Amino acid sequence: MLKQQLNFKLSQKLSPQQIQLMKLIQLPTQAFEQRISQELEENPALEGGKDEKDNLDDDFGNDDFDEFEEGAEVIETDINVDDYLSDDEIPSYKLSANNYSADDEEKQTPYASGTSFNQHLLQQLNTYRLDDEAFEIAQFLVGSVDESGYIRREIQDIVDDLAFTQNIYTTEEKIEEVLKIVQELDPAGVAARDLQECLLIQLKRKPESLSVDLATKIIEETFDHFTKKHYKKLLSKFDISEDELREAIQEIEGLNPKPGGTYSGNTRMIEHVVPDFAIRIVEGELELTLNGRNAPELHVSREYTNMLKGYKDAKKKSKSQKDAVLFIKQKLDAAKWFIDAIKQRQQTLFVTMNAIMHHQQEYFLSGDERKLKPMILKDIADKIDMDVSTVSRVANSKYVDTPYGTKLIKDFFSESMKNDQGEDVSTKEIKKILEITISEEDKRKPLTDDKLAKLLKEKGYPIARRTVAKYREQLDLPVARLRKEI
Repeated sequence: MLKQQLNFKLSQKLSPQQIQLMKLIQLPTQAFEQRISQELEENPALEGGKDEKDNLDDDFGNDDFDEFEEGAEVIETDINVDDYLSDDEIPSYKLSANNYSADDEEKQTPYASGTSFNQHLLQQLNTYRLDDEAFEIAQFLVGSVDESGYIRREIQDIVDDLAFTQNIYTTEEKIEEVLKIVQELDPAGVAARDLQECLLIQLKRKPESLSVDLATKIIEETFDHFTKKHYKKLLSKFDISEDELREAIQEIEGLNPKPGGTYSGNTRMIEHVVPDFAIRIVEGELELTLNGRNAPELHVSREYTNMLKGYKDAKKKSKSQKDAVLFIKQKLDAAKWFIDAIKQRQQTLFVTMNAIMHHQQEYFLSGDERKLKPMILKDIADKIDMDVSTVSRVANSKYVDTPYGTKLIKDFFSESMKNDQGEDVSTKEIKKILEITISEEDKRKPLTDDKLAKLLKEKGYPIARRTVAKYREQLDLPVARLRKEI
């Protein structure tokens, strides 16, 4: 049985222009410049830079626009050409200026292709005299080295892979023999199967001394005690003094746990951060500026507006001309909207960052992270009367150049907690105080999380031990036992 019903429903839908504007706001400076270049390529009605013609002769009306000569094809159109032709002698883009000079255009830095880490190892391997089978195995082992410099595979798995993929049937003993040769390659410690083996390889390359010999024994015989910093057990086992143990530990701390990370081959692209804003202190006051690269000079093509003028002045208007003017109208609409969207983007970025700057004024004047106030997206959204999602788009991908370095804007946001005075304080402030407290502790007797919680409570921040542990982990600081020094 079929039923027909009429329902009224109120829904909110974003127009394509609004969606594109949101995407523009989200783009950082470099991606924004690429987007502009793309639009300039795709839309011939949009041009960059200044127009060479200063005086524009756009003084014409719309008289007789719909008059056609007898015999000409009648074309219905709702296009008002005058809407696309300015009657102003000087267009608006001529009256605007920014502080970004064409001379300041950032040049692209060329990158050398470089040699990969594995290629670097293979080049060294070619200097060794090995039989065909050993060389094939050595190549396979080098190919199994990860970017940290380790071979994280079982020997039996390598034996199986060689049989299936290389048609090489060998034994674990042969693999172990060739592995020792591969471990002679530079950097020292490469091709180790775990951290213990990596450190031993490096220690064995050091000149012999009492501290190196002791360090080697510690790693070989008591690696677990060393990693857990059970120094008393080490002193007892080797019957040594604290000074001797300290020297051995210094030898171990000078080793590289990730030998692959030291390779200086230029195989990775360096990411350059371009700040979207700059904050300066001028006579005790904060001054905010938007990066000039976010305010490009764009204007509508004069050639396209002249085409419209020619269409208007033409006495005969054919269907092909109508199709052409519809195409021109579409491109002009897109160009005008893009220019307006860029202006809205500039305004949104500036207003949002200005609100953030004033909210965190004490921090920007001093640079002391302990003066960061609690701030969530809604705080800024309410101040500037915009949606939280808009503030999020600005904060997540934008950087600001401050007197204290280039900062990611979203790092200024934090939750709040109550101190003993009942005031709201930023969790970042508490983390900073926790970090300072740990840095100033006696490393021979580091503070446990319970003691840290008590100290913070004495300083006016009553937080639980589990919260201290959470903040300590977020700061990438180990537990008290692993912070201990002798």
